[in-house]
Amino acid sequence: MTPIVISLSSFGATEVVRHGQAWFANVVRNAGADGIEIRSELLSSPNEELPLIAKHCHGLRVIYSCADPLFVADGTLAVDMLARAMRFAATLGAEVVKFSIGGGANASPAQMQDLADHLHGSALRVLIENDQSNAAGSIFQLQRFFRKAADCGLVLGMTFDIGNWHWAGECPQLAAAAFADRIQYVHTKGVLKQANRWVAVALANSQAPWKSLLNAMPVQCPWAVEFPLVGEDLVDVTRKEIIHLREISGERYVD
Repeated sequence: MTPIVISLSSFGATEVVRHGQAWFANVVRNAGADGIEIRSELLSSPNEELPLIAKHCHGLRVIYSCADPLFVADGTLAVDMLARAMRFAATLGAEVVKFSIGGGANASPAQMQDLADHLHGSALRVLIENDQSNAAGSIFQLQRFFRKAADCGLVLGMTFDIGNWHWAGECPQLAAAAFADRIQYVHTKGVLKQANRWVAVALANSQAPWKSLLNAMPVQCPWAVEFPLVGEDLVDVTRKEIIHLREISGERYVD
C-alpha cells in the first residue's frame, strides 16, 4: 500500500511553533500515519530540538523539508545551507531531504558540478520539489535544471506537489507526464481560488481535479498530507485524512 506521510506544516505555523514538532510527532503517530515530514522553517532552536524530535519520530519514516533553496538567483550553490540541511536531516534519521531549486535553472556547468560533488557518497536521498514560484516551480525551469544536473551525472528524484503547479500557472497533468520518471514523493493538496490568489484546502474541497492525478502517481510512492488540518481533536482530524488517502490509493491495487 501507499505510505501516508503528514507534513507538519499542515497544522499551521503558529501551533507547531507553540507546541513543537516533537509534540506533533506524537499526533502523527497516534493518527496512524506511516511517516512524518519535519519542517526547517518551524524550528526555533534546531540544535536543541532536532535530537528530541528524532526520539519522538521512532517508528515513523522521516522526511526533512528544507525551506531554503539549493541555489541563489544567479545559480550559485548555497553551500553552507546545504551542509547544514544534510546535517540536520542526518540528526533526525531522515531517509529523504527535499529542497526547491531556487536559481538552480541558471546554474553553470561548474556550479552544477559543485552540487554533484557535495552530494557524492551521501546516504541521504535528495529530492527536488516544485515550489510556487516561476523560477523554481515551472515545468520549463525544472526541466532546465534536471538537464543540467544530468550533464554532470547527477540524477535527482522529485517531490511532486500536486497543488503548487497552480501558483506557477502550470497544468498538473502536463507536469505529471513531464516528470513521471522522477517522482518519488507526492504532496497532496487541494486548491481554491480566492480573489486573486490560490489557497491550500483539503482535497475534498478542491476546485481542481486531483483524483486522476494521484492515480497516475508511481505505485508505492509515499503521499503526504500538506493541507490544513484543524480541529479540536487533531488526532481524529488527521486520522480521517489518512484513511481517505488510503482509500484512494487502495483503488489502484484492485484488479
